[in-house]
Amino acid sequence: METWKETILKADNTMQDAISVLDKVETKIIMVSDNSRKLIGTITDGDIRRALINKLGMEEKLSKFMFKEPSVAFENDSESYILSIMRDRGLRQIPIVDNNRRIIGLKSEKGLRKRQIRDNPVFLMAGGFGTRLKPLTNSTPKPLLNVSGKPILEIIIDQFIEAGFHIFYISTHYKADMFEQYFGDGRSLGVSIKYVYESSPLGTAGALSLMPPDLPDLPVIIMNGDLLTKINLEELLLFHNNHEDAATMAVRDFNFQVPYGVVEIEDNKIKRLSEKPTQHFFVNAGIYVLSRSLIRTIDKDKHLDMTTFLTKQLEKKENVAMFPIHEYWLDIGQHEQLEQAQTDSKMFYNLTNKI
Repeated sequence: METWKETILKADNTMQDAISVLDKVETKIIMVSDNSRKLIGTITDGDIRRALINKLGMEEKLSKFMFKEPSVAFENDSESYILSIMRDRGLRQIPIVDNNRRIIGLKSEKGLRKRQIRDNPVFLMAGGFGTRLKPLTNSTPKPLLNVSGKPILEIIIDQFIEAGFHIFYISTHYKADMFEQYFGDGRSLGVSIKYVYESSPLGTAGALSLMPPDLPDLPVIIMNGDLLTKINLEELLLFHNNHEDAATMAVRDFNFQVPYGVVEIEDNKIKRLSEKPTQHFFVNAGIYVLSRSLIRTIDKDKHLDMTTFLTKQLEKKENVAMFPIHEYWLDIGQHEQLEQAQTDSKMFYNLTNKI
C-alpha cells in the first residue's frame, strides 16, 4: 500500500486515530475524505496542537477541527508548479486530486526539494548524575546508556540531523570526557559538536549562560539528553517563529485519575459528587526554544532551573508559548523507562534510517 493512502481518514474518525497515523508515516498530514474518496478536509500537526490547546479530547471527531478548505494540486500539475504553490502558501504537504477532487496522491515539500539546512543551535543537556539509574550510571552517564545498541544521546542527535540541524552544543558535568571521546567534534556525523562544561551543576537555564557570545542571532532549541520522542522538530521551530515569543515550552497532556470520590463544597454544603474523576494537566516535556536575546539575560555561572527562569519571564508579563506534543515521548529517568525504551526503540531506528 502506498504510504499516502494510509493518511486518508473519514470525518467520523477521531483525533486519536489521526495521531496514530501521523506517528506511523513520514508525511505529517491527514486527508479527510467522504465515502467516494473526495477530499473534504485536512488535519495537520498544527490543527491537532490547536485542538489540544482548546481542550478537545482524543475521542473528538475530525469533522470538529479539520481544515475544510485545504489547498490542492491536480494530477497534471508539474512538480515545479506544485512546489511554487507550496512556497507561496507556506505548505509542507499538498493533496493531489483529480477534477472531481478525488484524492489520488500527496506531495511533500521534503520530497520535492533538498532538505533545508537549519543554522539554529541545538543545546543538549547531558550533565546529570543519573542517580535513579544506578548501578548502570556508575560507569556511564545516562545519555550514553545504550538503547538497542545506540546511546540515547546519539538517537537524539540523529533525529535533529534528519530535520536539518547541524550545530550542536552538549552541556556536560558528570563523566564529561566520555561524551567527547564518543562523539568527538561531530565530523563523523557530518555536523559540528562543541562542549560546554559545568564545573558545578548550573541547571537547564544556567548552563545556557556558558554558550559562546558569537552564535547566530537565531532561536536555540534546548532539549534534555535523556528523552526519546518523535516530536516534529521542524514544526516546533516553525511554531516558535510564527508566535514571535521569546520562549516556547513543549508540553505533554497528562491525565491523573483521583482514586477516590471527590466532594465539592460551598459554605459547608455539598454541591457536587464526582466518583474517581480524571484530572487533565499540561506538563513540561523538557524541550524548549529560546531567543538569543532572552538567553543573553541569564547570569553567567549561576544556578538557574528553566522553570524558575520562565516563571520570572511570566512575572514580567512576558509571553511563553506552549507547544503541545501529541507524538511519542519518554523520559528515561528510572529502570522501568529504560526497559520501555528498549521495547520501543525500533521506531527510532526507523526514524533515523540507521539500523
